[in-house]
Amino acid sequence: MSGPAVDRRLQGEGATPLAGVGTVVWYRPDDSVDLDEPPDDVDPKAELARFEEAIETARTELEREREETREHVGEEEAEVFGAHLQFLSDPIIEDGVEAAVTDDGLPAPHAVRAAFAGPIEQFEGMDGRMKERADDLRDVRDRLLRILTGAERVDLRSLPEGSVVFAERLTPSDTAQLDPAVVAGFVTATGGRTSHAAIFARSLALPAVVGVGAGLYEVDEGTEVVVDGDAGEVVLNPTEETRARASDGLDAPVREAPVETSDGREIEVAANVGRPAEIEAAVERGADGVGLYRSEFLFVDRDAPPGEAEQYEAYRDALDAFPDGRVVVRTLDIGGDKPVPYLDLPEEENPFLGDRGIRRSLGNDADLFETQLRALLRAAADGAGDLAVMLPLVSTVEEVRAARTRLEAVASALDEAGVDHAIPEFGVMIETPAAVLMGPDLASEVDFFSIGTNDLAQYVMAAARGNERVSELRDFRQPAVIRAIRETVRAAEGTECWVGMCGEMAGDPDLTELLLGLGLDELSMSAVTVPAVKQRVTAVDTDEARELATHVASASTKEQVVDRLTSQGESP
Repeated sequence: MSGPAVDRRLQGEGATPLAGVGTVVWYRPDDSVDLDEPPDDVDPKAELARFEEAIETARTELEREREETREHVGEEEAEVFGAHLQFLSDPIIEDGVEAAVTDDGLPAPHAVRAAFAGPIEQFEGMDGRMKERADDLRDVRDRLLRILTGAERVDLRSLPEGSVVFAERLTPSDTAQLDPAVVAGFVTATGGRTSHAAIFARSLALPAVVGVGAGLYEVDEGTEVVVDGDAGEVVLNPTEETRARASDGLDAPVREAPVETSDGREIEVAANVGRPAEIEAAVERGADGVGLYRSEFLFVDRDAPPGEAEQYEAYRDALDAFPDGRVVVRTLDIGGDKPVPYLDLPEEENPFLGDRGIRRSLGNDADLFETQLRALLRAAADGAGDLAVMLPLVSTVEEVRAARTRLEAVASALDEAGVDHAIPEFGVMIETPAAVLMGPDLASEVDFFSIGTNDLAQYVMAAARGNERVSELRDFRQPAVIRAIRETVRAAEGTECWVGMCGEMAGDPDLTELLLGLGLDELSMSAVTVPAVKQRVTAVDTDEARELATHVASASTKEQVVDRLTSQGESP
């Protein structure tokens, strides 16, 4: 494939609105470890013990990688490894291994390969996201085989600078190793935009194209390529002009100023952040402010909770980073998938439906909540930007009133102590069906709603975020999810309550017109997609967007939603 620049192109599906230039490095892991012929006689008891030991080792690795991913990539991506932990204890796999050992006389590695074959094939035969679950199973299978055989793991952390990783597929474990400071992008033959590799790429701000197909295998190692994650193209042996455009950034230009729709409606495009480095990235990518400050990141990975002074500094730093913008801080959202060792969190059968979010702040964590409110009210007075405080997992009006009473009590105490403070905007996350149904009542209690589509989809569709078997139901394009968003906006109509969105759905440029048509005032997302969403906002005509939203919200199946989005609201 070497030779003069001819701009030969391969088409796939863009995973990120970013572009990169680099040199192909093929990643060909031995996804089926070379196993010798099984011996004639095995000790079933010993082989099953080997398998159990491998399970425990894999569990330890996955727990570590989940924490590393939570810290370096994101909370949502870290829970991919939670799903892998579920696969480790899947009775179908366990029974399959036991049968292969005891009935077929196979040693543990061969039994693992046999037990995973059927489930992988079953997922491969499905459509959409369910098909991509086969990669999760491969990831777990390969981990167990590596442990059982003592094989070395391919290290993707040591790639040369400017590498573009080409692979048949990348598992979550593979993608989590990629360093955006070194890797210029990646391209896979299989997969789609909802695959874990694509989701990781967006969080890591890596140019990526997936699902290119068999043509990818014809590209030689060392070929110079452009990865255009916006157009979904891979350009081989690019011309100087193509290379220059990519080097300058084929992705959407960064716009520091707020943007308007084509008919003059201003839309706030903000970023979701959790750590100081993410705030810096949000500023660099042109975010208007912070639509979701995950304050729980101040509380994790430590032996004791942060004090008032430490929190005050963190919130003030965020406000100072956006002197002309707004910073929405979500109060402590502990519980569910966010364990904190120094808190007495209960062991619950379903922690997502348990003691978490505002429930703990009004209960066992009342002291932590009061300290956080003191820090927030002080920062609201001293920070350059505008502060808003948002309550997580609200289900009742009583919760909102109780939280506001606590906030007012903290303000009174600060008054008495002569401490400067200010009352911030006060809002709630809409992420439970109860909050959607109680929307009109809640709108009269607060200044704003922020729709958390990740949890909203989970609860509306009764499909747990950690359970990859039902991930297709959590698709934001499910009619029930879209209608829940529509009803939330309607609940705020005619009030002073503005409506934003801080879930992953807000960061998909392909859904921007729909969301604006539904009536969203603000969109908050991973910083990497801010420029692309801002660019898309400027092309939206509000009347046309409303027509599209009406058309899409009347769909009764996800397939109809997809078709209507593709046709951009043409009459049925």
